[in-house]
Amino acid sequence: MATDGDDPLSRERAHLAASRSALRAMREDVQSLDIKDVTANWVNAAVLQSQIEDRIKALADLSHTPLFFGRLDYLPTTQEGRRFYIGRRHVHDAEGDPMVIDWRAPVSQPFYRASRKDPQDVGLRRRFGYTGGDLTAYEDEHLTDPSETEQTSRLLQAEIERPRVGPMRDIVATIQPEQDEIVRSGLSGTVCVQGGPGTGKTAVGLHRVAYLLYAHRERLARTGTLVIGPNRSFLHYIEQVLPALGELEVKQATVDDLVGHVEVSVRDTAAAAVVKGDARMAKVLRRAVRSHVTMPTEPVVVVRGSRRWRIPAYELEEIVRELLDRDIRYGAARDALPQRIAHTVLVAMEEAGEAPDDRVQDAVARNPAVKAAVKAIWPPVDPAKLVLRLLSDAEFLAAHADGVLTAEEQATILLPKPARSVRSAKWSAADAVLIDEATDLVQRTQSLGHVVLDEAQDLSPMQYRAVGRRCSTGSATVLGDLAQGTTPWATASWAEALSHLGKPEAVVEELTAGFRVPREVIAYASRLLPHMSPGLAPVSSVRESPGSLEVRAVADAADLDAAVVAACGESLRNEGSIGLIAADSRVPALSAALAAAGLPHLSPGEETTAQARLTLVPASLAKGLEYDYVVLDEPASVISDEPDLRTGLRRLYVSLTRAVSGLTVLHAAPLPPQLA
Repeated sequence: MATDGDDPLSRERAHLAASRSALRAMREDVQSLDIKDVTANWVNAAVLQSQIEDRIKALADLSHTPLFFGRLDYLPTTQEGRRFYIGRRHVHDAEGDPMVIDWRAPVSQPFYRASRKDPQDVGLRRRFGYTGGDLTAYEDEHLTDPSETEQTSRLLQAEIERPRVGPMRDIVATIQPEQDEIVRSGLSGTVCVQGGPGTGKTAVGLHRVAYLLYAHRERLARTGTLVIGPNRSFLHYIEQVLPALGELEVKQATVDDLVGHVEVSVRDTAAAAVVKGDARMAKVLRRAVRSHVTMPTEPVVVVRGSRRWRIPAYELEEIVRELLDRDIRYGAARDALPQRIAHTVLVAMEEAGEAPDDRVQDAVARNPAVKAAVKAIWPPVDPAKLVLRLLSDAEFLAAHADGVLTAEEQATILLPKPARSVRSAKWSAADAVLIDEATDLVQRTQSLGHVVLDEAQDLSPMQYRAVGRRCSTGSATVLGDLAQGTTPWATASWAEALSHLGKPEAVVEELTAGFRVPREVIAYASRLLPHMSPGLAPVSSVRESPGSLEVRAVADAADLDAAVVAACGESLRNEGSIGLIAADSRVPALSAALAAAGLPHLSPGEETTAQARLTLVPASLAKGLEYDYVVLDEPASVISDEPDLRTGLRRLYVSLTRAVSGLTVLHAAPLPPQLA
């Protein structure tokens, strides 16, 4: 590794300064654009101005973010022996020659995948080390020099272990070959990534979005992209990753946001939520929607001028049965019905010697007699009213759940006190998903070009269906860890989950190398795996960090709060972020204890800063978050807060694996025997 005194380092610093200057010039060029003479109207002007403003934002030079992090020197036989600096975005000089190459460009790929066994025409790979925004070191690998041996990059290791304060960072400088393969997989296929704690699956999913936007920008600009996370705290934690890579247009949401047709105000019992989340509910809803269609028993008589055109009931029934057999959306079939009736009238007109055109057909479709018939045969369906009736009317539910749900399951989801109206009803999150399914049965949900679904293992089959509707004509990146499923309806297998998502052909990739969680910590947490996810391979951490795990017993339960506060104070002496994770029921007491001790603390979703580095995290919100140091309060309480042992063990597994540098576990109650 070179240091400040080396002349090559001075040259690299000069290239960094020149690149920053070139980026500044690129931004100024966009800022100086005058669009007055190139737009035909105010709409065009507004659209173009918005695009210019987005471009200006994308060209911002973030002083704390290195403009480039690597260099590739190709062999003379390829790329004419050219040298490329690899960074977060493309930068060119006044002549248009590249000074920094976007990490997503094909020419950058060997930076992540080249090795001594397969140098991919690269003679030298150089990594750069930064302190703040200043280039302070570099490290070279001569991939075709037989005298050099393969060594772990110290700069790479330092970047992975760098203390974190604030939101999640991108991993663009540290992407590993197996991660890069997933990141650069094509747009047309859906990829499912099974990855244990610290394997970087969330970062891989976000970087895949950035790569797809680079490779298929026009298509995804039309169809849209979406990142779905488990909760708002998680989305806030990851929201800066894509903007740091120059991508500003990707929307973020939770599943609850997607299905927000009604206000959610109550929680189901675990048993009711499991039944409501079961894929069989889709069949019940489909039957209930289609039950509104009534076969005609009376003819339709259309009066036009002095003529009367009569369509007998049996012909109307044929039309209705044909629409039902086509199995199109309820609303689309309802819209088609008046046109089909009108077409039958036009055929009769033509047989009588008239020559009607399309305008006549539209007029017949709007005829009061036709409208009245459509209303009687195929009435409109309000999805929320339909779901409310299913959950309130035992006879209606039994009629459509016959042979699908048992009598006991039906009783489980029936409301104890039926609401009078949709507005006065108290809805649960699972109810909102049912309404979304019913809404799609009536009218097709708009599909996006690509959806990233993170922490997917916690979704119910009906939630998978809701997400699948949003990418029915697009593709998805599904991210999760079966061992971290902490809902009673958690996914049992990816094959089953992908089937509910509507992507059974998806490729399942497994990340087993951990880069974040120290080996001692992950080995301790992995003791739980045989008891909650037998058969799942434990993560093999590449990071050794002696002393990163400490388990402390507190003799008297009355002293536990004070011991936890003291451990937080010790952790704050280290550099980086601190997370105090505790069972949800313990959070109020610990919050009061921290306040009494004069230790200010944040809630999940609030951004850590140099002045506020301690976050008090309920165990139910810990998933997906990372802290340099974690203090874990009372493991037995984390388990007992959950409705069953398996869910409790999984919640504890999640809580134990949030630390990047050190974990301190404090307990007054005996440790769970599964940790022995």
